Amino acid sequence: MGFLKRTNKKFDYQPRYYKGEGNPFKIEHKLDQFRSTAGKNKGLKSKFSDAIGELKDSDKSVNKTIIYIVIILVLIFLYIIDFDLSIFLSK
Repeated sequence: MGFLKRTNKKFDYQPRYYKGEGNPFKIEHKLDQFRSTAGKNKGLKSKFSDAIGELKDSDKSVNKTIIYIVIILVLIFLYIIDFDLSIFLSK
């Protein structure tokens, strides 16, 4: 079954006017070099731990904004399902 196995042909193409460092065809985001979660193929647990560590190291005002947005969305969800918030209030 050797005729079913195909390998990609590789060409040693060099762009004519490119005078820079690295591969000009590599697609990378500008901020990937500053992120610890981008670019590595890791397990799910290490991805979550890196994301939480990055969130802890980031700006505190961003964390407060995210918390406010989450609280507002939870309250909207509770309003939509007609959840009775009076159980949290004491008489």
